[in-house]
Amino acid sequence: MVIAKQYIFQGRVQGVGFRYATKQLAKGFDVIGWVRNREDRTVELQVMGEEKEINDFLSELRDSFVGQFITEQTERRIPLLQNVTGFSIQ
Repeated sequence: MVIAKQYIFQGRVQGVGFRYATKQLAKGFDVIGWVRNREDRTVELQVMGEEKEINDFLSELRDSFVGQFITEQTERRIPLLQNVTGFSIQ
């Protein structure tokens, strides 16, 4: 079953290549969505795919070199993403 989730990452997640690394990592998974910096210095990720694929993607992200910059992460289910193809940086 396809689902969509929103993640907010806190820590030193801006200015360290977090969005670029997330986009590159997404290429290895069957997910679509986007990642963006927010004005409050957090990074938002919205991703859609099979739940296991999303979980594996997030696990790899946390284990990657940018994962060390995450001090806190929130997660919630959201409605399926509309008009999104591939994975982009916004």
